[in-house]
Amino acid sequence: MDLTISISRLTIVACLLSGAMLAAQSVTGAASQSNTSDPMALVKQGQELNSEGKQDEALALYRQALQLSPNLYEAHLASGVALDLKGEYQEARQHLNRAIELASPETKAQALRAMAMSYAFEGNADEAEKYEQQVFDARLAKQDFAGAAEIANELARIDLESSDFDSAFKWYKTGYDTALRKPDMNDAEKNLWAFRWEHAQARIAARRSQREEAQKHVAAAKSALDKANNPDQAVFFPYLTGYVAFYGGDYKTAIADLQKANQRDPFILSLLAQAYEKSGDQAQAMEYYQKVLTSNAHNPTNAFARPLAKKKLGGV
Repeated sequence: MDLTISISRLTIVACLLSGAMLAAQSVTGAASQSNTSDPMALVKQGQELNSEGKQDEALALYRQALQLSPNLYEAHLASGVALDLKGEYQEARQHLNRAIELASPETKAQALRAMAMSYAFEGNADEAEKYEQQVFDARLAKQDFAGAAEIANELARIDLESSDFDSAFKWYKTGYDTALRKPDMNDAEKNLWAFRWEHAQARIAARRSQREEAQKHVAAAKSALDKANNPDQAVFFPYLTGYVAFYGGDYKTAIADLQKANQRDPFILSLLAQAYEKSGDQAQAMEYYQKVLTSNAHNPTNAFARPLAKKKLGGV
C-alpha cells in the first residue's frame, strides 16, 4: 500500500516537471520565433557570431534578415564583411554594392570604406582608391580636415602594403597637409601629425630598402612623439622600429620590438609570424599566424594579415 502511494506521488511529480519543461520550451520557442521575425535582431545576432569567428552562422542569419527585408542596409553591409573574412570577395562586393546604393547620407561613408577594405583584402589598391577618394572628398567638402586626413592615411596604408610606394607617399603627404589645415591646431596636435608623417616616411623608406633614410625618419618620429606627449601613441613606436627592422632583414630586432607593440593588432601579429618564419622558427610562426585568425576586424590591419595567415595555414 505504501509502495503504491509512493509510485503515485512520483508519477504526479514527474508529470508536473514534464509540464514545466514543456512550458519553458514553449517560452523559449516563442522568443526564438520573435527574433526570427525581426530582421535587425537577426543582423545583431549575426554580428555577434561574426565577431566570434563564426562567419557561416552569421551569414545564415543575414540571409534570413534579407528574406524578411531585402533592402535592409545593415544586412547587406554585414554580409559583405563576413564574406570578405571568408575570402569570398566577389560575392561580398555584390552585397557591399547594394549597401552603397541603400546607404543614407549618414552611413554612405561606412559603406564606401567597407568596399575599399574588400579590395584591400585582395591587395587591389587602385580599386580601393575609387571608394576612399569619395569619402576623402566628402569630408574635405565639409572642412572636416582631421577626418579627411585619416582617410588619406588609411588609403596610403593600403597603397603601402600593396607595394605601391609612390601612391603611399602621395596619400600620406596629402593626409599630413590636410590635417594641418585644421584651424587653431595646438602644438601637441601638430607634433602628433608630424609623428604620423615621419612614421609613414620611415616605413616607405624601409620598403624601398633605403635603410639610412628609414632610420633618419625613425629618429624624427621619436622626436615628434616625445614633443606630442601623448602616451596613447607610444605603442606605435615599437611597431615602427619592428617594421623597419623586419624589412631591413634584422629579424631578431623585429621580433623583440614587435612584441612590445599592440598584440591585438593582426598586422603586427602577421609581421611577427613572418619574422619567426624567416628566422627558421616555423612552430612560432604558425602560432602567430593562428593568432592572426582570431581577429575578425574589417580594416587595413586585417586586410593584409588574414589572407596571408590563411594561406600559410593551408586555407583554414
